[in-house]
Amino acid sequence: MRRRVAAGLIPGLILLLSACREAGPVSRGNDPVFRPEILERLPHDSGAFTQGLLIDGEFWLESTGQYGRSELRQVRMSDGEVVRRVALSPRLFGEGLALWRGRLYQLTWRERTAIVYDRDTFEEIERFRYPGEGWGLTNNDEVLFMSDGSAEIRVIDPVTFRELRRFEVRGARGAVSQLNELEWIDGELWANIFQTRWIVRFSPEDGRVTGFVDLHHLPLPEDEHAGQDVLNGIAVDPATGDIWVTGKNWKALYRIERPE
Repeated sequence: MRRRVAAGLIPGLILLLSACREAGPVSRGNDPVFRPEILERLPHDSGAFTQGLLIDGEFWLESTGQYGRSELRQVRMSDGEVVRRVALSPRLFGEGLALWRGRLYQLTWRERTAIVYDRDTFEEIERFRYPGEGWGLTNNDEVLFMSDGSAEIRVIDPVTFRELRRFEVRGARGAVSQLNELEWIDGELWANIFQTRWIVRFSPEDGRVTGFVDLHHLPLPEDEHAGQDVLNGIAVDPATGDIWVTGKNWKALYRIERPE
């Protein structure tokens, strides 16, 4: 059963959500900023260094990082139990993850290798090489979108993994760099900005920023712990449109309010 946020479950949350409502959309330069309410909480393995995240039915599909600890995981959403996992070679650092037509694509950080798996069996199908670093990955059912830690997004052919084009993400204050985990949401791309609690939303055509999502109120105080790392992980539920976020070694995933 998904745990719904309520005053009796998380003390002090009503005050927090009230503050979120009062903040509303504000301005970051000329780019709007949205500070969403937290609508629901689910458990997350605090040992998972989240690099890529998506929803497939009643499961999270998650790519985790760190040399010697990187995995591809299938995790039951209701209780956070890992029901299937594939460990990467200790020489590989897992990064972004995308599901395209029954195929899972997992990037690696500095190893310039994308591993493709069968979604249903987790058996490896093939590997592709690419230049530079791999950070985030998502798709719109036609092409893959890949980040590499810069302000640029690569558009990739999922059949050949050939780069089709690139574009730069730019807002009112110029280029937005350190783009990390990616998600396709309502015709836009969303990206975590590394080492921050910001998500940037932008056009997949020309990189024009459409807004920022402020998540400085996460993780909730009850979920904070010494081993947590930065915000990273965005997933939209294809069945409901719900948007979820988490972080590296966080204890929870949070369903957030959708921008209007």
